[in-house]
Amino acid sequence: MRYVIYGAGAVGGVIGARLFEHGHDVTLIARGAHLDAIRDRGLTLETTEATSTLPIPVVGHPSEVAFTRDDVVLMTMKTQDAAVALDDLRIVAGANMPVICAQNGVENERMASRRFARVYAMLVVLPATYLQAGVVQAHASPISGVLDAGCYPSGIDDVIVRVTADLDHSGLSARPVDQPMRLKYAKLLSNLSNALQAACDIGDESRGLYMRAYQEAIACYKAAHIKWTSDAEMAQRRTAMSPLAAIAGSVRAGGSSWQSLARGTGTIESDYLNGEIALLGRLHGVPTPVNSALQRVAMRMARDHAAPGSMTAAELEREIGA
Repeated sequence: MRYVIYGAGAVGGVIGARLFEHGHDVTLIARGAHLDAIRDRGLTLETTEATSTLPIPVVGHPSEVAFTRDDVVLMTMKTQDAAVALDDLRIVAGANMPVICAQNGVENERMASRRFARVYAMLVVLPATYLQAGVVQAHASPISGVLDAGCYPSGIDDVIVRVTADLDHSGLSARPVDQPMRLKYAKLLSNLSNALQAACDIGDESRGLYMRAYQEAIACYKAAHIKWTSDAEMAQRRTAMSPLAAIAGSVRAGGSSWQSLARGTGTIESDYLNGEIALLGRLHGVPTPVNSALQRVAMRMARDHAAPGSMTAAELEREIGA
């Protein structure tokens, strides 16, 4: 089995590096300066234990990959980039290519299922950083993250059993699960803080805002009859991952949304995190003022290339009131 990692940023880069380190056939799809750096020098993986530069094959577009029946594609780009990526992939790989959505949020699987017959949902609990071209950091080591997965919307087959086994033997913790979307809806609850962390420093006031966003989401889940894995079960599963530690004396500065602002990408994933809760609220008559405000603020900051942490909790409160 060859693993085609489509979107070799923080998460995709670490997954690809871990698989490659353990002898698996891996091809990365990257873009821009990151693509150039990997092509010229290899992908550098920094962990709490060591730094290694790996000569992983990399291309800039799916059309540069000669796909075979032995391939599986892990979609690891952020959701705002997924639709175009899926269209490009379908043209060259065909609709029967196994596609694993290793992404935050719960929309990717639906988008992929419009285009592909075999779609898998993967929980991603993997604290990683990508801020420098050609370099990714895994802040938990030797077990860098939890990547449980199953068929979408439910079930287990031979492909996902093989994939999770390979990941589980490659410096990650992964197991096949029958109801993967319960895990992803639970992870979405924690991802509601992404926009908050990107907008302002985390303190007592902002923690209160997160709890309000969380409570809005729970009310939406109940109104929509959505099932999710409990906080206690998620916490227990996270114990399979190694504790977070500093890399070269520096701790992880921020999550995926924070990193989008720090890199000045101009886009951010809040439409599919806080925006998912806003959507559920509109569909089921549940007020979501905090999540709607966080979605709006994060999108504006990304558009304006604002620095992460450049708002205060008081300013966010005023935005919620507006």
